[in-house]
Amino acid sequence: MRFSDIIGNKEVINALRQMADSGRVPHAILFYENDGCGAFALATAFVQYLNCRDHRDADSCGECPSCRQMSKLIHPDLHFVFPVNKGPKSSDDKPTSESYIKYWRELACSNPYFTEADLQKAIGIESKNGLIAVAEARNLLTKLSLSSVSDGYKAVIFYLPEKMNQETANRLLKLVEEPPEKTLFLFITHSPENVLQTIFSRCQSIRVMPLSKEEKARVRAMVPAQEDQEMTAFMDIFSDVMTSLISGDLLGAYESMENISAGESREKQKAFCIFVSDCLRNIFLLQQNLHQLVCLPDENMTEFFKKTASACSNAFCRKVFPELDKAVALIDRNVSSKIVFTDLVNRMFVSIK
Repeated sequence: MRFSDIIGNKEVINALRQMADSGRVPHAILFYENDGCGAFALATAFVQYLNCRDHRDADSCGECPSCRQMSKLIHPDLHFVFPVNKGPKSSDDKPTSESYIKYWRELACSNPYFTEADLQKAIGIESKNGLIAVAEARNLLTKLSLSSVSDGYKAVIFYLPEKMNQETANRLLKLVEEPPEKTLFLFITHSPENVLQTIFSRCQSIRVMPLSKEEKARVRAMVPAQEDQEMTAFMDIFSDVMTSLISGDLLGAYESMENISAGESREKQKAFCIFVSDCLRNIFLLQQNLHQLVCLPDENMTEFFKKTASACSNAFCRKVFPELDKAVALIDRNVSSKIVFTDLVNRMFVSIK
């Protein structure tokens, strides 16, 4: 991944390039992004730029041996940590990221703007919560104790450190605080408030900004057709629920929400909640006459969003946003999804007018 391949976040790219060119590279960086906004692409492009042997036009060359290995995510000095669990794609009793590295590379190479739900699906643990356990720390300590293969940086891209437990963090703390020379930790989080403070305080934080309407369209064009169909299905459920709520048909809203609460994986249910939150953001912007900031998931639904914005109370979105965050937290804690979504519909119903 080269800087020129990244969609959006030009200011972050410039900051990373200046770090590398000045030689003032922090030993630990925390990228905070909304799910799927490109922090992984930024992290890999940064490491590729640092290790490139022939910079061109303020970017990595893309042709040297290091760049070719980085582009396939197989560079021997580039390591990955991400949440895992037992699943059908690994026979390991205590799986680590290494157990699923083949599927991680396939996903990240085909779509560097992947979401947490995409990762869960790729490694086959949709029905479970991914975790970063202490076995991961032991493996990483072993890898980083070895000399680098090249004379460049050794780097660890740590996806979702908020999934790391206290014991794992304790094992890694000294390494993050005082890493070996030219060793770089790049953390990517969706919830910086949930990252353990001992890790968070030792990182330089960089906010990865949400993509614009045009940038989202470019990213969407990269998404496989199956994932695009999933967004269409989410839009159908959301529009049915909102139409029922606006017309006062509570039973109809229950029945529409049943399509996501029954039989779907927990990661897909969480992805739906995030999708609804994005839709409500657009409704809120329409209510505030900020049409230029609206980025609809489906341009064919413009009229639906306008009608919904005029039919809802001005307080509706503000009241429902925290309920969606609560629903995601409850799903993470294995609360019955039927109870979670029934309660969500109830709270949306009493707030709609």
